Amino acid sequence: MTFTGSSLSDMQTAVRKAIGLHWRIFLLHGVALIVLGALAVIAPAVATVAVEIFIGWLFLIGGIVGLVAMFSADDVPAFLWTLLTAGLSVAVGVLLIWKPVAGVMSLTIALTAFFFAEGVFQSITSIAYRKSMPGSWGWMLASGVADLVLAVLIVIGLPLNASWVLGLLAGVNLITSGAAITVVAFEGRDLAKSIGAL
Repeated sequence: MTFTGSSLSDMQTAVRKAIGLHWRIFLLHGVALIVLGALAVIAPAVATVAVEIFIGWLFLIGGIVGLVAMFSADDVPAFLWTLLTAGLSVAVGVLLIWKPVAGVMSLTIALTAFFFAEGVFQSITSIAYRKSMPGSWGWMLASGVADLVLAVLIVIGLPLNASWVLGLLAGVNLITSGAAITVVAFEGRDLAKSIGAL
């Protein structure tokens, strides 16, 4: 799919308008991810089954909040990555809660796939929309790169680190994603103030 200059500009304008109108929802999503990430970092040494269930709930709640944020906005064409990563988060969460004794290795593989997919989507989206969100695209790119680094660290340390690193890495992922979304929300708030939408 190719975009002409005017259609890309129209899409970027629509993205800015949607974020400006719904910045509070994006802020709620970002803060929820940061809080959930901090909880994951605080409790990395929990027993393997408990870690799997805990992380499953973190991903499920984070994904649901992301889906609610996505569907609460009337028109957000640029946030396909939010929809995809929130859907992946819900799927990973349900899988981990439903089969908690399936083994640390399956959780590690699922988290690696999630981090890789989220990192790719966030990196591509941040670069594609850097002109429409000049104050926050760097944060989004940093979050995407952090996810890719986390995926590589998991793969390098297998199988020895699987029992303790999962909670820590999931927490870092949630914190960086939440920080990126929070920065986008504040930029949306500033945009809304500048056009008198508040």
